[in-house]
Amino acid sequence: MSPIEPWGTKSEGEGSGAKPEFPGRRSFIAVLMAAGAALVGAVLAIPLVRFAFYPVLAQTSKTSWSNLGPLKDFQSLTEPERRIVKVTEVDGWLESASRKAVYVTKGTRKGALQGIEVLSAICPHLGCEVAWNAGEGRFLCPCHGSVFAPDGARISGPAPRGMDTLPVKASSGKLQVRYEYFRELVPDKEVMG
Repeated sequence: MSPIEPWGTKSEGEGSGAKPEFPGRRSFIAVLMAAGAALVGAVLAIPLVRFAFYPVLAQTSKTSWSNLGPLKDFQSLTEPERRIVKVTEVDGWLESASRKAVYVTKGTRKGALQGIEVLSAICPHLGCEVAWNAGEGRFLCPCHGSVFAPDGARISGPAPRGMDTLPVKASSGKLQVRYEYFRELVPDKEVMG
């Protein structure tokens, strides 16, 4: 077989029983270089693929439990007590910490811990921060006039439901709360991310 004939062809004078020749060193090196280039390209593409799909695949971080203080301090509440919790939020690649107001109050609803509930200070109407008015003995929304009882139940106004309760637990004698966000303008409590 002459060096310019394609692989596996017969030369003149070769019989029908001749074995085909295998590719030479140059062909082997070309295949090896192509495989190496494909491997390097795939390895370099991994960060780009992760970068492109991270916002789709990433989930917001679950908020951790925040300490509100010793549980015994809340056993003798006479009116709701405002506390601030630190919440870490993840939005795509941006991680930010914010402070959210909550109210510790007496309650008997499902999820109450030894007669103590923690209410989100966000009005379920349009998301304004509700304030406790000690003189009137109720919560008042400054934006649209919704009024809530000391346990968070809706009294009047455009809010479609009462104030939202947050998950609570006791750990090492301390009251802990996990902050959550709720859908506004709906009659039933719906937790959002």
